[in-house]
Amino acid sequence: MSTVELTAPTAASSLDTKKLAKKNNAGSIVLTILLSILSVLWVVPLLFILINSFKGKFFISDAPFALPDSETFVGLTNYITTLQINGFARALGWSLFITVSSVIVIVFFCAMTAYAITRIKSRWTSALYYMFAFSMIAPFQMVMFPTVGIANKLNLATPWGMIVLYLGFGAGLSVFLFSGFVKSIPLEIEEAAYIDGCSPLTTYFRIVMPLLKPTAVTVAILNTMWIWNDFLLPNLVIGQNEAYRTVPVVIQSLIGSNGNRDMGAQMAALVLAIIPIVIFYLTSQKQIIEGVAAGAVKG
Repeated sequence: MSTVELTAPTAASSLDTKKLAKKNNAGSIVLTILLSILSVLWVVPLLFILINSFKGKFFISDAPFALPDSETFVGLTNYITTLQINGFARALGWSLFITVSSVIVIVFFCAMTAYAITRIKSRWTSALYYMFAFSMIAPFQMVMFPTVGIANKLNLATPWGMIVLYLGFGAGLSVFLFSGFVKSIPLEIEEAAYIDGCSPLTTYFRIVMPLLKPTAVTVAILNTMWIWNDFLLPNLVIGQNEAYRTVPVVIQSLIGSNGNRDMGAQMAALVLAIIPIVIFYLTSQKQIIEGVAAGAVKG
């Protein structure tokens, strides 16, 4: 009798487990389908650009979604034309310089700012933290014209000035991410360093900064993708100076008067601009996920 009484609840529990497993499997299937659809929506525009970069400029408008054939295929002609465009190679160099330098400056200064804001408890640091948080909410259009005016007055319309501007616009999210991770670092580690005779700067650079590596990598990757692809800020600040144009600005300038454009060269230029950032993202996506998870969960 007791055996039957013990077996009945066990069987019911087994049925509940099977139902839960089936429900989870159904949810996983639906989620997989939705993510697959989203992936296709993201990949299709890239394939569209890649396909048309190998077609003649007169055939792209006629059949934009058709694959290249014996009549429309022009090989690497569009890429050669793009590389021969005056200023494109220089624009690649300036984009690389501005992106790398800005990311280094953002990571270095924002990490120290977040550490100070988190560890120094006062009204001023709290107000400063909320100011950084608010900067993520404020749209760029709200500060667009004042930024251009200030940049002109301070002679920031140069690649070196762009680094300062990107530090200002990128500090909000970067400080927010760093602050969330700094809060997870036990104070006992820093106190032990102080007992051993370390100064605050030594403690930060030798103890805290190495612990911030996951978030630092995430901040670097996110800002790299943003700065490399940014068109509006470089166009507003240094767009009139052809010597300092970045890749997105040069691509936009391929549109001639009355809307005339070489679509083949423009598609090839887009592919050349996309390749570096895609390679960078694919090699760093693991660090992105780990860093964001660390900053979000531990914050």
